[in-house]
Amino acid sequence: MLGDAHVVPGEQIRAVPPAWETHQPCHARYLVAPATTAEVAGVLAACNAAGQSIVPYGGVTNLVQGCATRPEDIALSLARMNGIEELDATAQTLTAGAGLTLREAQAAADSADLLYPVDIGARDNCTLGGNIATNAGGTRVIRYGMTRDSILGLEAVLADGTVLSSMNRYIKNNSGFDLKQLFIGTEGVLGIVTRAVVRLRAKPRSHNVALLACDSYDDVLAVLGVARSTLDNSLCGFEVMWDSFYRKVTQPSGRQPALLPAGHECYVLVEAMGSDPATDDAAFASALEKLLESDNVVDGVLAKSEQERAAIWAIRHDVEWIVTGAQNFDVSLRVNDIGKYVEQLEQGILAKLDTAHVAAFGHLGDNNLHVSVLNAKSAAQRAFVEQQVYEQLRPFAGAISAEHGIGLEKRAWLPLSRTAAEIQSMRQLKTLLDPRNILNPGKVIG
Repeated sequence: MLGDAHVVPGEQIRAVPPAWETHQPCHARYLVAPATTAEVAGVLAACNAAGQSIVPYGGVTNLVQGCATRPEDIALSLARMNGIEELDATAQTLTAGAGLTLREAQAAADSADLLYPVDIGARDNCTLGGNIATNAGGTRVIRYGMTRDSILGLEAVLADGTVLSSMNRYIKNNSGFDLKQLFIGTEGVLGIVTRAVVRLRAKPRSHNVALLACDSYDDVLAVLGVARSTLDNSLCGFEVMWDSFYRKVTQPSGRQPALLPAGHECYVLVEAMGSDPATDDAAFASALEKLLESDNVVDGVLAKSEQERAAIWAIRHDVEWIVTGAQNFDVSLRVNDIGKYVEQLEQGILAKLDTAHVAAFGHLGDNNLHVSVLNAKSAAQRAFVEQQVYEQLRPFAGAISAEHGIGLEKRAWLPLSRTAAEIQSMRQLKTLLDPRNILNPGKVIG
């Protein structure tokens, strides 16, 4: 069906080191690489008839074993389906194959003087289809929303090979059920996304970034309040790094220049993008001046060039040490609760595991906290850390996954964030659309 060159034995795949060390080596018997939706449909129809499991295998950058494979699986790559079909600058839409990388989608939008607003650190390797399957978030959610908010239409292939084409191009379309939602954030367990229509935005004309130091979490909340009230719709990033993270990535212990001295409780990265450089730059400078004159900010630096903006963001994006050597969690809580949660979590872990390093950071403006824990060596220690992270969410009614998904790693904890009725409904949908359980089996709901 595909030709010998596009049915690759697993040992050849395993011989190539993954771009990201996300603990998801390809154990699959074969990797298949269709080039068209028709070929994807043919592969799924054949596998469904044979009861053969299929695992979508994209950039392999997710952190919850969402594309982990077994020796009995076939991995399916959409890397050959990476073409751009149409870029409509007037309608501000991009139509492309699911194998297009995020970086390529951003570059295409930029070539038309537009913006594809979804942005995450794995942009060079992650794909459009993977972003859709996981409903990827990133650093601009506070203004532009999750991937879901940038998808107008998509095409997906069901387990039996049925092609469900819902390539809507309109912001407004209430013509029946919005079936694309079945495949956004469901991690490939209901169907394989093959093509998509994404919404582009006007490219900002102003870009301001500042790094601020605060000595308490209450001060961080005050800074967020000022940023929201003074920057309004231009505010597109509000990132917070606790000192436990900042010390790890800045010199002398890390590789990034320490733009502010370490030792403060939190470091806040504020980013604003607008349409009028003259007024936007003045508003940002005014807000920064107001904050520096207050008791809520003890130090700060304002980027005056693209190079300086990149240097500030490099501190926040330097997570390679986390991906390769830590237990990684991403959770959601009310903004008011995040500081207390971090404090209690660190106390709970260090009380029993005093060699651990608990690093906290995240997209505070949209309720998202990342926690990475190093130096938990044994299986028992790692299980203890996991129990602490999730059990301490209960009093705050927090969510176990903000943007990374469930995969295999968080499956056992799903009942903490979803009711029994919700999980049963998820399983009923899975049974309806994939009765032989061939699509990414075991992920999300077991």
